[in-house]
Amino acid sequence: MNASASSYVTALTTNIENPRLRLLNELKKGSYPLMTFMALPSVRMAQIVALTGLDGIIIDCEHGHIGDDSMHNSVAAISALGVSPIVRIRGPAHDIIKRALDTGAHGIMVPQINNAEEAQQIVQSAKFPPQGVRGQGSAFPAIGHDLTMPEYMKSANETILTMIQIETRAGVENVDAICAVPGVDLVFIGPNDLAQSLLGYVPARGDEPEFVGAMNKIVEAARKHGKWVGSLVNNGAMAKEVRGRFDTVAITVDAKAIQNWYRREIRLARL
Repeated sequence: MNASASSYVTALTTNIENPRLRLLNELKKGSYPLMTFMALPSVRMAQIVALTGLDGIIIDCEHGHIGDDSMHNSVAAISALGVSPIVRIRGPAHDIIKRALDTGAHGIMVPQINNAEEAQQIVQSAKFPPQGVRGQGSAFPAIGHDLTMPEYMKSANETILTMIQIETRAGVENVDAICAVPGVDLVFIGPNDLAQSLLGYVPARGDEPEFVGAMNKIVEAARKHGKWVGSLVNNGAMAKEVRGRFDTVAITVDAKAIQNWYRREIRLARL
C-alpha cells in the first residue's frame, strides 16, 4: 500500500511501536484484524467482548445506548485487556471528537461523511497542533496508551486512528476527494445506510448494480490514496469471504449477537 500524500506522519506511515495499540499494529502488519460494535452500556459487557479474541471494539455512541460515563468506562475496560477501543461518535462536531479521544480511545469513527471539507475538519479536531487544533487537558488518554503524558503528546498524532464512514450517495460521489485528505487513515463502509441512501431499502441483496458499483468505487478510492478500508459484516463466514477485499471488518453488534444466539437456541429447544 502506498502511503497517502501528506506533509506529516500519520497512523498509516508511523514507525512508532506501542504494543498496546493492537488494532493499529495488526493493520500495519496486514493481518486482517477483526472488530465488532458494542451498543450496550456496561463495563462487564466491554470485558466479556474484549476477551473473545477481537482486535478492536467500536463503542457505538451514535446508535448505541452509550453516554459519556459508559463511554469512558468501556474504553478503560477494553484497553486494560489489551484490545483497541474505538469510539464511534454521533457526529463530526469538534467538542464531541475531543471528548471521545480524551477517554483514551485508540481511535474514532465518524459517520456519514459527505465531502472532503467534513473529512478535513475531523482530522483537524483529532490532531494536536501543529497538524490540528485538539486541546490537551485530560490524563486519561496517556493511561489508555500506557504512556506518560509527554510521551502521549509526542505520539498521538501518529498513532490515533481516524476512521470516517462512507454511507451516503454524496459520500460515494465525493469519495475520491475524501480519501485524498491527509490524516484520514481508514474508510469504513456502512452497508445498511449506504443501501438505504442508494436503493431506498435495507438490507441490500448485494447484487444491485448501483450498490455494487458504489462499494467498488469506495474500495478503489481508498486503495488509490493508500487508505485502509473496512466494512460491517453480519457474521464470521462473511468476514472470511471478504478477506483480501477489506483490511478489517466489524462483525455485527453485541445486542444483535445476543438476540440472534437466543433465537437460534430457543428454536432448537422447541423443535
